[in-house]
Amino acid sequence: MALRNGRTRQAGQNGDGDVTRKPLGAVRRAQAITTYGVGAILAIEDQSYIVSGLDSWRVWPSDMIYEPRLQHWLRVAKFQLPPADEPPSGDGIRVRLFPEMYSCASCMKLQEFRRFGSPPGKSVCGACEKPLTPSRFVVACENGHLDDFPYFEWVHKKSDQTRGESGQTKHELTLESTGQTASLRSVVIKCSCGVRPASLEGAFGGGAMSALGIKCTGQRPWLGRDAKQPGCTAAPRTLQRGASAAWFPINRSALSIPPWSETLQQRLNPHYAMFGVLLDNDLPDTVILETIKKTDIMDDGRFTAEEVLSAVRRRRELEASALPDSDETVMFESANELREEEYNQLYDGTGGVGRDENFECVQAPGDGRALPYGLKRSMLVKRLREVRALQSFTRVAMPDPTGGDTRKASLAKGPVDWLPAVEVSGEGVFLAIDEQLLREWEQRPGPMRRAHQIWGNHTAILRERAERTGSTKPPGDITSPVTPRYVLLHTLAHVLINEWSLDCGYPAAALRERLYISDKMAGVLIYTATSDSAGSLGGVVAQGEHRKLHETLESALARTEWCSQDPPCMESEASGIDSLNLAACYACVLLPETSCETNNVFLDRAMLIGTPEDQSTGFFYKGM
Repeated sequence: MALRNGRTRQAGQNGDGDVTRKPLGAVRRAQAITTYGVGAILAIEDQSYIVSGLDSWRVWPSDMIYEPRLQHWLRVAKFQLPPADEPPSGDGIRVRLFPEMYSCASCMKLQEFRRFGSPPGKSVCGACEKPLTPSRFVVACENGHLDDFPYFEWVHKKSDQTRGESGQTKHELTLESTGQTASLRSVVIKCSCGVRPASLEGAFGGGAMSALGIKCTGQRPWLGRDAKQPGCTAAPRTLQRGASAAWFPINRSALSIPPWSETLQQRLNPHYAMFGVLLDNDLPDTVILETIKKTDIMDDGRFTAEEVLSAVRRRRELEASALPDSDETVMFESANELREEEYNQLYDGTGGVGRDENFECVQAPGDGRALPYGLKRSMLVKRLREVRALQSFTRVAMPDPTGGDTRKASLAKGPVDWLPAVEVSGEGVFLAIDEQLLREWEQRPGPMRRAHQIWGNHTAILRERAERTGSTKPPGDITSPVTPRYVLLHTLAHVLINEWSLDCGYPAAALRERLYISDKMAGVLIYTATSDSAGSLGGVVAQGEHRKLHETLESALARTEWCSQDPPCMESEASGIDSLNLAACYACVLLPETSCETNNVFLDRAMLIGTPEDQSTGFFYKGM
């Protein structure tokens, strides 16, 4: 997928009469929703760019992706694959120059790129013909706004001096490095007006900008210069241009499950909009049935027109149903309505299905052996399809793993009825926990005490964030949804992924967890669903057979009993991001972040195997 400058144009026209743009670089389509999505900063050779909003993307009907349940939940009409680099699959994604402040290592000037007079297609100083360097620093706020680092305000306000009273004082900035240290103290900003030079020391402090009276400008450079949102009260923070905190994607996903995974619904997808118009116009069924008979849905005679019409009405019922849980509800995604529907399908299975269907789930063969202690059901998901969409993004602080985070930056300047998405196929194993044993375990003092520690830390973070971002909800009404059940199942998924990556040859990053945890659910799906070759090795399904489960679960729990960081790891009262873990570190439980739903938090291996002082804290201690 090509990246094209939204301003630099190349002579010539494509077949549609549109002026083409010279490609600047390329990324994989999947990266357009995970790494380099709308609003993300990326470096291309000696320049820096930001990915433009959706209203600048040119998408194609042939690249539409359908997942009715996820469309309804995200309230969009469709999903689109990020455009490829050549028609008819697209002409790439637009990017804009950002940051606009550049510096020259020779003449030391620090100013906007356009003022250097660089020749078209190059990034050199027009005066000394030396390469230019994009600003290493930007400022961002938790509401997603982004702007160039305010060098002018920094040097003048640090010196308690503003613009010249006459308004005619010339202000030309320079950036110099003394080279005396590797710290920001050696990076010095000077102004030709004679103000005292100021180093960048302290610029990364949480209150550095607020202390100087520098407020968030509300700029959204990915949407253009006229997309400013005034009135933002969040404090701006200094970030390095390439820092991970400059862009955190908010991705949502759903599995294709019956009836939407069935062949009839797949064939209906490209025609559904047309049939919807016919229903909206209250045309008689006879007219709609005749229209259906003229489509390729009927080509092989597998379905009748009446069956197709019934499928259309079923999807209309989904669209007319109540909207799912509000984004402001503080709950884990693992407990929402989409997960409940998937849990029921995974628990019950599908039996035999056609080769062209997207979901196949059967009960694992027992081979005369019962399931390991604590497990109630093992299902082999021999075929699955997952749709992942980019809903929004945040900056500075990563999005909260619950649904209560309202910090969602806009992907487009105006309203759009679609989101970028990718679809991946894979296989997996679904495990359900024995709920009777689980309810008994949840009442023990050890699990309740340890989960409450995480709950308290998370609740404090949620309340602080709500106050900082101006939430109207009373702080006392905001509480964490963390429970002993959640910590247990989440940690179990992690240790199994680590074990299976050793047993069946997958890298841990190629396996993912999908959690189903609420008062009515207690299950985990471990699956491979990746677009590269690591997702097609095969072998994950075999891990769900009863014999293999005994071997791998026993091995995983034995491995979890000891960590190379013990005793500090097991005795930790708080660890991980925002102190949201207990006994969990990279030597025992943590995974690559792409494999975890919650950025490696809410983990505690003591919930599995207990502590040296109290083995009853561990759910599996009786079966070990």
